Amino acid sequence: MKQKKIESEFTNLKKQTLRKEKKNKNLTNINWVIKITLLAFLISFGFSFASETIIPNVNIIVGILLVILFVIIGIIFDMIGMSVASADPVPFHSMGARKIKGAKLAIKFKKNSDKVSSFCNDVIGDICGIVSGSAGAIVSVNLAIKLNVNAFFVTLIVMAIISALTIGGKALFKSYAINKSNIILYNFCRIVCLFYKGK
Repeated sequence: MKQKKIESEFTNLKKQTLRKEKKNKNLTNINWVIKITLLAFLISFGFSFASETIIPNVNIIVGILLVILFVIIGIIFDMIGMSVASADPVPFHSMGARKIKGAKLAIKFKKNSDKVSSFCNDVIGDICGIVSGSAGAIVSVNLAIKLNVNAFFVTLIVMAIISALTIGGKALFKSYAINKSNIILYNFCRIVCLFYKGK
């Protein structure tokens, strides 16, 4: 009896999922996947090029600050991606009707929340994680040379610190992003409006 009830619930769940898929026909948009892949390549190439050319030629303090900057950018964009996914669109419709700057863009972002979240979390967030790791490796080697110690252990410690800061920062700001999602999305849209002609 219990097994039949579970099977019935699972069947209902599958039906609801199929209805949702029919409603969202653009759930798997091949064009978007191609665009985001190319965009990820270009951004990753740019960030990696910057870290590989700048960090070896600056002093260790500047190198460490650049690594921290990459970590912070990754955390911020992860928070933005989470807030877009969990934001409530209703207040933005009301603000858009009153022509408040940034509201229409917030509605647009919310309608495309899967794409915006993918860009913020997967493209910028993940790229920053990878680049901060490679930049951290360069800083580790420079630090080991300066301190005249074993580069292997310095690299292990630096990479562990970068990982801890990234994971801890994202965990800390995830709950904040969910609780303050509308405020974060609105402020983000106001900043984007400075560079974007749409309202």
